[in-house]
Amino acid sequence: MIKQSFTPILPLNPKILILGSLPGDISIAQHQYYGHPNNRFWKILFHIYQEEFTSDYRSKIDFLHRHHIALWDVCATAHRPGSMDIHISEVIPNPIPTLLAKNPTIHSIYFNGQKAQQLYDKNFKPINTIHYQMLPSSSPANAQFSFQKLVELWEIILK
Repeated sequence: MIKQSFTPILPLNPKILILGSLPGDISIAQHQYYGHPNNRFWKILFHIYQEEFTSDYRSKIDFLHRHHIALWDVCATAHRPGSMDIHISEVIPNPIPTLLAKNPTIHSIYFNGQKAQQLYDKNFKPINTIHYQMLPSSSPANAQFSFQKLVELWEIILK
């Protein structure tokens, strides 16, 4: 039940860092960030940047590089049966402050869901030169938000 995150996706001169909590079982099996077919993360990003969505993972990574978006998870490892964030425990966080120190071009951190922000706040102190914002989770478990509502709320990263 111990799950491990992936290495960060880190373009040159990243401006934005999007932090999730920990990959789910399907993402881990595919070794892809947001690999669950019903997770809306990639579709949201492609939509707000007005690009045609692709299911090709390499193209998704290229998309992040083009838009200077870094992607990682707060948890390096954690105990979690299944894929629900509510079951995350025994967290060992990723060295996010080190990543930020090595990438001073990052000016904003966006959390993909409440759990990612809660885990970050529990383990790290905010940096006063960075803007922090929690966005509603793109997870299929977050059924209270329609795709259109998620798009409206996630558009803030364009500003």
